[in-house]
Amino acid sequence: MTPRTRNDAELLLVEAAKRVLPAGGFGNVSSDVIIREGRGGRVWDESGNEYVDYLLGSGPMLVGHAHPEVVAAAEKQLARGTTFFANNRYGIELAAAIVEAVPCAEKVRFVSTGTEADLYAMRAARAFRKRDKILKFEGGYHGMSDYALISLAPKRPGNFPQGVPDSAGLPQSVRDEMLIAPFNDIETVRSLIRERHDELAGVIIEPFQRLLAPAPGFLEALRQLTAQYGIPLIFDEVVTGFRFAYGGAQEYYGVKPDLCTLGKVIGGGFPLAAIAGRADIMAHFDKSLVGDEGFLMQIGTLSGNPIAAAAGLATLAILRRPGAYEQIFATGRELMGALAEILKRSGLPAQVIGVPPLFDIVFTEGEVKDYRGWLRGDAELNRRFNTLLRERGVLKGDSKYYVSLAHTPDDVKHTIAAWQAAVEMLVAERSARA
Repeated sequence: MTPRTRNDAELLLVEAAKRVLPAGGFGNVSSDVIIREGRGGRVWDESGNEYVDYLLGSGPMLVGHAHPEVVAAAEKQLARGTTFFANNRYGIELAAAIVEAVPCAEKVRFVSTGTEADLYAMRAARAFRKRDKILKFEGGYHGMSDYALISLAPKRPGNFPQGVPDSAGLPQSVRDEMLIAPFNDIETVRSLIRERHDELAGVIIEPFQRLLAPAPGFLEALRQLTAQYGIPLIFDEVVTGFRFAYGGAQEYYGVKPDLCTLGKVIGGGFPLAAIAGRADIMAHFDKSLVGDEGFLMQIGTLSGNPIAAAAGLATLAILRRPGAYEQIFATGRELMGALAEILKRSGLPAQVIGVPPLFDIVFTEGEVKDYRGWLRGDAELNRRFNTLLRERGVLKGDSKYYVSLAHTPDDVKHTIAAWQAAVEMLVAERSARA
């Protein structure tokens, strides 16, 4: 493997970033890597170093970077204009494609980010139920709104159902409107909903929470429970939508929510997200149907942007082709199996969790079925491992390997070699400290 190098131009950019950006970055991944370009399953930084990319822009590039068909679709619209603040052909066609693909989708409303989509989905549930409180699951990620930042990643988890603010600047009143439950613990959830159902506007959940798969029967029981009390169930499918299957996690797991949120894949790498779901709930976006009192105001300068919608349509067309999902899952299974074997031979307390399109390591022993199990993982060891991988030409975020349709056998081979070398280094460092 070629050692990573850094040229003067990139170092100057790093210094410039420190002068003008808080913490020297955009608030996403490590600010010491500045990406210049991407093609297929690889990216290059400003020093020309090449990486197999499992960050994928935090997931949107499911068909790979700069896919010729996606680029062509975006360029075609670019020449006709970038945005109109009005209906456009591509946005309408994309909404129709979502309704056709996603089981719960009867109507669609576009926004620009997953944060907005989740915020409006919760707001729609409140408008529909005429209640205030939302139940979410500890460790669940639903964007960066005030409501979503309650018990997203608490360092010292509290007692259920009380939430823990995860950011400065959150009003106490927001904390009081969120109820928190443990993922994969249906008995606790059942008790909470039975006791508090008359206060609940909705339940929001990632059907696959970050890296945690739902326990057998958990989503089914949650669906039955929310339906029993008439509480809208919201699936946050910003990550899983069109990734686990063409119909998303709700198709993959066979559980249909009342509302879902979509993002990442549907914009083909451009800013685009959506709320989709039952027509009677989505009617709150239409004043002519619900009147002034029931109307949910939603305006966005770039909502349904034609370039993003064109790129999204091209992406979905690629994913509809025979064998697309089989290929993504096959690549992911090969990677997960190889990584699990390397870790097993190393003797490190570690396990691979997730599903083939989306997985990672947790450096811990024992079952990892909820946020508190994940929190037991050695975060510092994980950071060190990710740093060693970057030095060996593998790029990923703090958590998650996103697998793409564009990852090749050579990418897999390179990744496995990098894992082997990095794990050997971790073992050596651990031995030196002993």
